[in-house]
Amino acid sequence: MPVPHTLPDPPASLDTLQVRDPQLLLQQTLRGWDPGQDLWVFGYASLIWNPEVEHSECRLAEVHGWHRALKMWSRVNRGSPQLPGLVFALISGGACKGMVLRVPRACARAELDRLWLREMPTGVYDPKWLHCRTAQGPVQALGFTLSRRSPNYTGELTPERLVEILRQARGRYGSTLEYVTRTDACLREHGIRDRAVAAVLALAREHALLA
Repeated sequence: MPVPHTLPDPPASLDTLQVRDPQLLLQQTLRGWDPGQDLWVFGYASLIWNPEVEHSECRLAEVHGWHRALKMWSRVNRGSPQLPGLVFALISGGACKGMVLRVPRACARAELDRLWLREMPTGVYDPKWLHCRTAQGPVQALGFTLSRRSPNYTGELTPERLVEILRQARGRYGSTLEYVTRTDACLREHGIRDRAVAAVLALAREHALLA
């Protein structure tokens, strides 16, 4: 299906991104973790409903200074180079409720390597150790954040452009719309209400993309 003229391509620089060295970023990240301790990972979207990491515990958690936003281009998983889709990212500002996963120290290093292959094959994120508040006490958890300076950051999208992406963008794991609806359902299952996610789905319903 041709891309409508109302949906211009993302910046051309996305086609020529310089990949950051994932292993260098991993080594930098490891400096903030004591391998004698369990590893905690903060999930805010698919890491909640599809963690693919062995863990012994999960807790509701809140991070201040970061928020969940559908503002990251996806050119493989939820879109294509011709019609990029969107995924959630952790952007600075505000607060975010999600889940922290506890990875036992005995398998933490191996599980972190697996997680890195999933989240950081091109070094797209800025991994950070986040102070997470839980009902059982605070934990320092690894979170995958996105800089507004990244060419993968969408900036503000008009409602018209967002609707076209929700209507058309599809990648190897399904559509952007499916990804948003699944994230919303999982958040609700855990008692998390996110007004920004709800607004995206309300827009989809307004344009008859959802029942």
